[in-house]
Amino acid sequence: MKFMAQATVEHFYIGLKILNQLVAEMNQASPGLSLTHHRKISCSFRDLALFQTFQISLTSLSQLKSDAADERLREQAISLALKCLSFDFVGSSMDESSEDVGTIQIPSSWRPLLEDPSTMQMFFDYYACTKPPLSNEALECLVRLASVRRSLFSGESERLKFLSQMMRGTREILQTQQGLSEHENYHEYCRLLGRLKTNYQLSELVTAENYADWIRLVAEFTIKSLQSWQWASGSVYYLLSLWARLITSVPYLKNDSPSLLDGYVPQITEAFITSRFDSVQALLQDNSGEDPLDKAELLEDQLESLPYLCRFQYEKTSSYMISLLDPILQAYTEAARLPVNPENTSVQFMEGQLTWLVHVIGAIIRGKHSTSSAELQEAIDGELTARVFQLVQVTDTGSHIQRCSERSKQRLDFAILSFFQNFRRVYVGDQAIHSSKQLYTRLMELAGLQDHMMVLNVIVSKIATDLKCYTRCEEVIDQALNLFQELATGYMSGKLLLKLDAVNYILGHHTSEYFPFLDEYSSSRNRTTFYTTIGRLLFMEDSPSKFKASIAPLQQVFLNVEGIPDAAFRSDGVKFALIGLMRDLRGLTMATNSRRTFGLLFEWLYPAHTPLLVRATSHWVDTPEVTNPLLKFMAEFVINKTQRLTFDSSSPNGILLFREVSKILVAYGNGIMALPIPAADIYVYRYKGIWNALSILTRALAGNYVNFGVFELYGDRALVDALDVTLKISLAIPLADIMAYRKLARAFFAFIEVLCHNHITVILNLDTATFAHILGSLESGLKYLDVSISSQCASAVDNLAAYYFNNITTGEAPSSPPTINLSRRIAECPTIFPEILKSLFEIVLFEDCANQWSLSRPMLSLILINEQIFSDIKVQIIGTQPLDQRQRLAGCFDKLMADVTRTLESKNRDKFTQNLTMFRHDFHAK
Repeated sequence: MKFMAQATVEHFYIGLKILNQLVAEMNQASPGLSLTHHRKISCSFRDLALFQTFQISLTSLSQLKSDAADERLREQAISLALKCLSFDFVGSSMDESSEDVGTIQIPSSWRPLLEDPSTMQMFFDYYACTKPPLSNEALECLVRLASVRRSLFSGESERLKFLSQMMRGTREILQTQQGLSEHENYHEYCRLLGRLKTNYQLSELVTAENYADWIRLVAEFTIKSLQSWQWASGSVYYLLSLWARLITSVPYLKNDSPSLLDGYVPQITEAFITSRFDSVQALLQDNSGEDPLDKAELLEDQLESLPYLCRFQYEKTSSYMISLLDPILQAYTEAARLPVNPENTSVQFMEGQLTWLVHVIGAIIRGKHSTSSAELQEAIDGELTARVFQLVQVTDTGSHIQRCSERSKQRLDFAILSFFQNFRRVYVGDQAIHSSKQLYTRLMELAGLQDHMMVLNVIVSKIATDLKCYTRCEEVIDQALNLFQELATGYMSGKLLLKLDAVNYILGHHTSEYFPFLDEYSSSRNRTTFYTTIGRLLFMEDSPSKFKASIAPLQQVFLNVEGIPDAAFRSDGVKFALIGLMRDLRGLTMATNSRRTFGLLFEWLYPAHTPLLVRATSHWVDTPEVTNPLLKFMAEFVINKTQRLTFDSSSPNGILLFREVSKILVAYGNGIMALPIPAADIYVYRYKGIWNALSILTRALAGNYVNFGVFELYGDRALVDALDVTLKISLAIPLADIMAYRKLARAFFAFIEVLCHNHITVILNLDTATFAHILGSLESGLKYLDVSISSQCASAVDNLAAYYFNNITTGEAPSSPPTINLSRRIAECPTIFPEILKSLFEIVLFEDCANQWSLSRPMLSLILINEQIFSDIKVQIIGTQPLDQRQRLAGCFDKLMADVTRTLESKNRDKFTQNLTMFRHDFHAK
């Protein structure tokens, strides 16, 4: 190929661009095609054209290495090569933009080309002669090559040659530092190094040529990267992962070649810690940069690999850490005795250093399960852990307690809480209480903590202190509440908590007077978590008197709000009191998981306080900040999880509860329908409340604790009114909006499913237009991407179709009003059932449906209603297929109904489902 004329260059450029677009389209699902159909086309392209396309890219690259080459051609050529190597070879839907590249399943026909050394060298050469973004794309191609499946190669020697060439190329880049001053190249190069150990064993690396020089250069590069914390923070993860994987392979290294890791790993660990200290100092001098401690995901990624590095030579690493930690801890203790001085940054510097060390120690403790559990390592865990507990005793004393508004103190407290979470999971869990003798021996010697009870008391005291001191730092509040909840959730740790003075203090003083964060509107969501934990602790003991004493503050809130006259009920004080109260009640309700615990809550609220809920709904219906927490509380209150809503056979409580539910729904539904439709943010001001209301009624109808026949028998309109108003507000929402908001769609279709299953007469008594609208909505729901919604719609359709089949198709002439209504509705809308059945066939045949079992149920019911419908759909579907396939497909349809009788018994349904599975497989067979 020659570059003599501009026209030739243009033609060459256009050709490469077309190939780029073609490979991209073959690798991405088209909106108009089903995944199955797309996969067929993609596999065909892979088998017939992808290899030749990759060869074109390599040929182009070989002729575009000169400096005089057109930059646009270079860009298209390297992009084409990368797209070919990134192709989804096995249909795993690999994300090309993902940072984590899995093993690439390149076809065996590519073997000669990839085993040819010139192929890999092409990308190394291209990297050397270009700049970003072309050079980093060359490195991306090398990352893909390093990820090629091991079984592709002809044998062991060929794979080792491939590895040796890869290591030689990466070593030369380190020696020359070619292109590493460019950040894009730097990042991709780190990914390349990380992939080498992912796809190759340490035993293969150590036998490669010049391994000693390679590992030395990689270690030096890693240390330099750690020291360049501002520039390379996002790339360090891959380097630390590389070293972690190397370390985990050391026990399996059987050959005589040394790994040389003993000399380098401690240096890297020390470099990580000292570089983090450097970042603290640099940011204190110039706070314009972003602190690595504030990058939560990046911090977590880096800490993930540290346990492997630190525990590799644990005695040496721990000694180094203790030598750093002890003088800082001593100085920090002395600083607590001094008055607060905002101009003195030494305390902030110490807090920054301590924060990093606590994070590292927490990561080491968390990594205990994945490393050795020898007694020596547990004793060292005790050495490091004792220092953290010593620090806890200092952080909230003297002048330090006054520094909660300082960001450095907030970061330190967050790190301590994170450490406690890791420590709890390893050394306080139900399985660890009797297996941590070495650690507790060292804790007793160094920190005076001799057992789990003393440790838990320190942890809970710290939680309580943080919740007292922090009012607006959501990061620390969230972490403290999550830790408190985890402690209360464990059966053994939860039982232990009840013996602690700190816990009993919280249970007796859970108001904003003691925990000011409860008064902050921004923390109102945290109230639910807080009271869920309090509820779990309260309900662990069968003590109604303790429950009554603990809820006294909430009882007082009820009494205060109930005593406010209607004229003053719309005040901000009432508003915020209601918001907090509803969130607190929801938290307590979430903690009830038995008949006993729910009974305590129910007897407290009904009948004394439920009228306030109806009153609040009526007065604040236009304020979602109030109604949404209230409705969410009710949705939690009426759900019969773990059969907690089980009343005595002589108890009317189930009926009484539903009557209160009905009052709230009627008040909300009538109120919201009377309001004008908001011009903006309709989800917040209307739809969110509606889906909560739908959830309330759905859960109440499906809870199996109410005999709904009682309402009609005694002329009570509670059920009728609740159903009427809920149908009214749900049907007032355009179907497009229902489908646009997933939570709304889930609530709407769950409600329709419950009606079709338990209250089908409600659907059958609707007018024709409304009935058709609901069935049209169900047809749309069947096509929804959310499998749970699709399955709900399938169940609803099956209930309707089965009712029609059992009462009209196989029954006598319709006589009951519901049966007459259904017969009339279907006669007036004769295309409804055929359209739904056709949609079901299209989903099963042409989509990747994960709920085929659920979809098969309504399919059989609809087929049996009118087999002519099935025959017509069969003709339509076969008519869309190629002529040479139609006879075969007709046979597939005939087999679908083989051995299927005209009944809806379970055995017959299962047979149809089996036939449908074979039908789908045979339909797509070539």
